[in-house]
Parts: sequence; structure tokens; C-alpha cells
Amino acid sequence: MATESFGFQAEISQLLDLIINTFYSNKEIFLREIISNGSDALDKIRYASLTDPEALKTEPELYIRITPDKDNKMLSLRDTGIGMTKADLVNNLGTIAKSGTKAFMEALHSGADISMIGQFGVGFYSAYLVAERVQVITKHNDDEQYIWESAA
Repeated sequence: MATESFGFQAEISQLLDLIINTFYSNKEIFLREIISNGSDALDKIRYASLTDPEALKTEPELYIRITPDKDNKMLSLRDTGIGMTKADLVNNLGTIAKSGTKAFMEALHSGADISMIGQFGVGFYSAYLVAERVQVITKHNDDEQYIWESAA
């Protein structure tokens, strides 16, 4: 598998800096946000399966699993949702193109609480409240498996 590197867009870098260096009081929100993302992915594959029964062929069981690994100080969250294509990864995890990063940052500067992060579509980045490194392993039915990894 070939490795490609992409830099975060400036707005994402600013958001990560704000999250990591400013808002330490509500670290637990990351779990709510990541579970919410998994739930959304399950809803999307369930909806897709209404018109395409093959959508659930590779994994008919819909679930979100949380697995702690104390020895390695790692928390794994796995869902059997719709997954992301390579284009989804590039567009949604590293750029402002389809996220509410700018709106969220503006709300923070206006006094909003960081716990509102999920309302702006950028809840994924809350993982950096507790993680030095985040890895996303994803497989969409229309694409191959990809691994996206970042150390904020």
C-alpha cells in the first residue's frame, strides 16, 4: 500500500491548536463525539441498504464497539457503518471544505462552549483532547480500505 501525506488546511491546524492548548476542562466530550460519528455512519449504511440490499453484504451486523487497551494506553472505537472513500478522508478529515470548522471557531471566539463542537460537524477533532495520535481505518463498499493517521 502506497503512503501519501497531506497537510491540514490552515483552519484545521488552528482548530487543533485551540482544542489541544486551550480547552482542557471537558476532555470527556471526545467519546460522545466519536460515538456520535459512528452512529451517523450506521444510519447511513442502514439507509443505503433500503435501496441496495448488497450494502450490508460484507458486514450485516450493525454495531459500535469500544475496546480499551490499558497496557498500550489506547482506546479503539469500531463501527460497521458506511465507511469513507479516499476522497471522503481527504475532504472531511483534513480540510475545511465540508466541515463547520470556521463556524465553530467563530462561535468559540464569541464565547461558545467547546462542548458544542459536534453541532458544527467537527467533533472528530475532539479526539485530540486525549490522544497524541489518531488513526482512522475505513472501508467504503465503493472503494478499498484506507488508513488515515495523524499526530496533531
